[in-house]
Amino acid sequence: MNLSNRIRAVGPSATLAITKQAKKMQSEGIDVVDFGAGEPDFDTPAFIKDAAAKALAAGDTKYMPRSAAPLRKAIADKLARDNGLTYSPDQVLVTFGSKHGLYAACQVLLNEGDKALIPAPYWVSYPEMVKLAGGVPVYLPAKADRQFKITPQQILDAPKDAKILFLNSPNNPTGMTYTRAELAALAEAVLKTNLVVLSDEVYEILVYGGTEFVSFASLDKRLMDRTVTFNALSKTFSMTGWRLGWMAGPADFIDAVSRLMSHETTNPVSFAQAGAVAAYTDPRAKETLAAMHREFEQRGRLMAERLNAMPGVRCVPPTGAFYCFPDVSGTYGRTLAGVKVTDSMTFSEAALKGARVALVPGAPFGDDACVRLSFALGRADIEKGLDRLADLLKL
Repeated sequence: MNLSNRIRAVGPSATLAITKQAKKMQSEGIDVVDFGAGEPDFDTPAFIKDAAAKALAAGDTKYMPRSAAPLRKAIADKLARDNGLTYSPDQVLVTFGSKHGLYAACQVLLNEGDKALIPAPYWVSYPEMVKLAGGVPVYLPAKADRQFKITPQQILDAPKDAKILFLNSPNNPTGMTYTRAELAALAEAVLKTNLVVLSDEVYEILVYGGTEFVSFASLDKRLMDRTVTFNALSKTFSMTGWRLGWMAGPADFIDAVSRLMSHETTNPVSFAQAGAVAAYTDPRAKETLAAMHREFEQRGRLMAERLNAMPGVRCVPPTGAFYCFPDVSGTYGRTLAGVKVTDSMTFSEAALKGARVALVPGAPFGDDACVRLSFALGRADIEKGLDRLADLLKL
């Protein structure tokens, strides 16, 4: 079949590909520790499932407005309560996960040839979303020696005709989080440009070591007209399969995305939205989230310490999300499990072959010196996988 040029330019998700490969090996009876997971290993809290089940039993199974009023209000209230952001419910739009919202934003904002600034390392889907909208990714490199963070000067030195800037803190894949002061400096630079900021805040509650989470748009009232805030229930409430995300931004932008989605999808699942309302309004949420947060923080500390003890590996301890992004370039040139290691892909191949450990190579994230490991799996499996990796790398 003669496929379109736009889809020919887009590659498959590296994170999904490695998970698929690991699951295939596991189905064949091979004991693989899969560090590729991008979802919490916790179950969705029972009170959320109960709310959705109640709505389902009540017959809440029909078409409904794209974003039902109760959920839009719950999200607007959450933004005011937790993020210092004042949005009316009609400035909120519910989507099929945050990925859906970010993709739609690119379709609405970018014309053919428009430039999009993407800090690197980046979530693998950002460049592909830009390409599918006819845009051109422009990468702002940030290496481990800067804790994978861009500087205000990089924004000011970027092409003056760039239209959007992706910002993701806490970050996938690096696990880093910008401080309030760092974000304020970036905001000052943004306000000297015409950029619209797409602030991906999906890992909002997962910040560690006393790190403060700050919503970008809250830093200056002028940013409210220049920022679209994206979030989801996927990571925060362990609701990845529910496919519920949302965006909040200027009313004209939300109206434009709503018009696009009226031809693209109908409403997110009706009874699932009842679960989302419970997630944002039930007082039990705070205790549930705190327990998950504590466990992730301990796992991240354990993983970073273990990785930094391995020869040829350097890991910046994560301050957010549930990933470590160690620099493994110190192993390049070695032969591991019969594999000549020259880049992140061959390192990942050697880890899978020689240690039965599934990692995600850093190249698709924009940094070929690194690999990504998720600590969204039980501690026993984390220890087992790291033991195997240490054995593979020992001199």
